[in-house]
Amino acid sequence: MNGLRLGPLLRYVDDTSASVWVETEAAATVTVVRGAVTATARTFAVHGHHYALVELEGLEPASRETYTVSVDGEQVWPDDDAATSIIATLQPGKPLRMAFGSCRTSVGHDAAGVKSHGVDALRSYALRMSDTVPVQADHREDRDLSDPRWPDLLLLLGDQVYADETTDEMREFIASRRDIEEPPWEELKDFEEYAHLYSLAWSDPTNRWLLSTLPSAMMFDDHDIRDDWNTSQAWRDEMQATSWWHGRIVAGLASYWVYQHLGNLSPTERRQDEIYRLVLAHEGSDELDLSDVLDAFADRVDREPTTYRWSYCRDFDTQARLVVVDSRAARVLEPSKRALLDPDELAWLDERMRGDVDHLLIGTSLPFMLARGLHHLEAFGEALAGGTWGRRGAKVGEKLRQAVDLEHWAAFQETFAAVAEMTIQVAAGERGRAPVSVSFLSGDVHHSYVSEARLARRAARSGRTLTSAVLQAVCSPIRNPLSPKTRFATAALSYGVAGPLGRMVSKSTKVPDGPLRWTYVKGPWFDNNLACLELEPRGVRMWWVKGEVVDNPGLPQLVKVADYRLGD
Repeated sequence: MNGLRLGPLLRYVDDTSASVWVETEAAATVTVVRGAVTATARTFAVHGHHYALVELEGLEPASRETYTVSVDGEQVWPDDDAATSIIATLQPGKPLRMAFGSCRTSVGHDAAGVKSHGVDALRSYALRMSDTVPVQADHREDRDLSDPRWPDLLLLLGDQVYADETTDEMREFIASRRDIEEPPWEELKDFEEYAHLYSLAWSDPTNRWLLSTLPSAMMFDDHDIRDDWNTSQAWRDEMQATSWWHGRIVAGLASYWVYQHLGNLSPTERRQDEIYRLVLAHEGSDELDLSDVLDAFADRVDREPTTYRWSYCRDFDTQARLVVVDSRAARVLEPSKRALLDPDELAWLDERMRGDVDHLLIGTSLPFMLARGLHHLEAFGEALAGGTWGRRGAKVGEKLRQAVDLEHWAAFQETFAAVAEMTIQVAAGERGRAPVSVSFLSGDVHHSYVSEARLARRAARSGRTLTSAVLQAVCSPIRNPLSPKTRFATAALSYGVAGPLGRMVSKSTKVPDGPLRWTYVKGPWFDNNLACLELEPRGVRMWWVKGEVVDNPGLPQLVKVADYRLGD
């Protein structure tokens, strides 16, 4: 019998529609049934793998019903080992609740896996949602996690898979098909290896159930492709000189489109997507093979990033707007005009940085507001690599930039300043009614925190005031903790004199003062964790949870790490 290789994943869901993504074992017709609504889709092929995205329409708002998946008429989900999966449509006006985080590597959940990588926070959350483990006493206020107040969305903000830091299982698969002593060694080489990597990431039974029930939205970061992806022109030149980079970037972007990006889009947006239009237009009983088309597409958008947009935006009535920004592929790396977002991408963001919603949420894998010391160090690194202290200093700056990952928003000062000004205009009510909050949601840095921003003195003297709260909330990692030494270094750059000293260093390279200042109000903490956010009529509540082993490493308890409420 033809069955599922991976999935189902519940992806885009609104008040009347839902999208279900699957990978099947062979070409097939996939059917999803939810109550009185039935929808089907034919699979399309990419390099010998078979995928379908089934769109259900005409659903009732605020409804919760189980669903089944059939392949060629045979029910394959839920199977004997899987819990029942639910599609819950949005309820207009209901306070939006989201879970978010980033950086999750796929290792086992036994004692060895817990020792090497800690407890998987996403899986711990799934166990709690499924009522597999009881609620802890200090977490009773959230015991409704397994009821209608489940999150409306899971936002995964990068490093869903690690193409460059492979696990034992992934290396075993690589070694079964090629010489692991030849480039690119233990890193991923092609689409087949990416397909296996996604299977490892999403096939654990508990997480698989979670992803079948909780709608998800995603954005890549560097490890989805390779560490420091698009850090600088020197980094890119070095990669392009290798024998294997072209194959990696093509496979990485092609697989990202299939496994992650396609489900981010609404049905209307998918109908406008240049690749998915081919799927919708295909006629006949034969399966459409997108291998060559998708490879050519991935090659083109890597060379010409302005020809495709990975960023996306969702409005949740007037309650909230979620803008998810590509901070990796849309970069301009030419030293004379470095930018984290190319002009088209910056203009796209500018159009969506508007008020007239209660809450503006900006999802970006890289924190917009780092710890002050780190921010100034990155600004210094950009100026140094740009030649402020001459050629010799530029070489040192480039080595520093790549060695310690100085490639966040702060390392692209012109772009940072432009987006900071957009943020101020929104928060000051200069772009429509000022929201209650403007919140940047991020990951990447393997520690978590909340910062609150205010106008810098010079900007405040201009007479402007911020009506909205401006926040930076970070949740990282879901499962990939820092070593103790790296934790210490990060903490040192997060507290005390690191900020002022960092500013002195950046001033030495004539980096101008920015229009915003910010301070930690919570954190940093370094646990594997998952963040939750709930919007309130006049505020925002956020909390971070983690898994904690009591008796059985495979059945961790969910406990709270930190809590933040705007205004407290």
